[in-house]
Amino acid sequence: MGLVGYSNRKCYLQGGEEPHDENGSGTMALRACGLIIFRRIEEASVSDIEFLLLQTSYGIHHWTPPKGHVDPGEDDMTTALRETEEEAGLQPGQFHIMDGFRKELNYKVNNKPKTVIYWLGELKDRNAQVKLSNEHQDYRWLRLQEACSYAGYQDMQDTLNEAHQFLQGQTKP
Repeated sequence: MGLVGYSNRKCYLQGGEEPHDENGSGTMALRACGLIIFRRIEEASVSDIEFLLLQTSYGIHHWTPPKGHVDPGEDDMTTALRETEEEAGLQPGQFHIMDGFRKELNYKVNNKPKTVIYWLGELKDRNAQVKLSNEHQDYRWLRLQEACSYAGYQDMQDTLNEAHQFLQGQTKP
């Protein structure tokens, strides 16, 4: 069963199932993975970067990069790629995964631990079309300050800032 969403850090699973015990410790854990997709407004410009955020169609309609629940037997990167394609319609060939950036967020949802892992992906064609799934009702390409404002949660704001700082040390591949 896949993660349907969360509101105020409360998770909803398809079919009402409880999260499964991923590590055998008796602690119910949720694990999700996704990609922070960005595009450059001007060729090779670090200052003119926009991040893709999707607005959920459930709960409090929060804004987040594409991400989702890790399916049984699936590795983290496969999950991130699958969820980006399912939620935003962006296929792996449409972006480049940036080497050296991986961010893990850990927090509690309904008093149960949740881990979300993000990688950073650069859109190859900045005019590529985003195609939303029914899990989302809107999307925006936002510069850092606006993206942080939309993101709402401090951990996501920190992650976007870290991604932007990482990119300032990079050159276009």
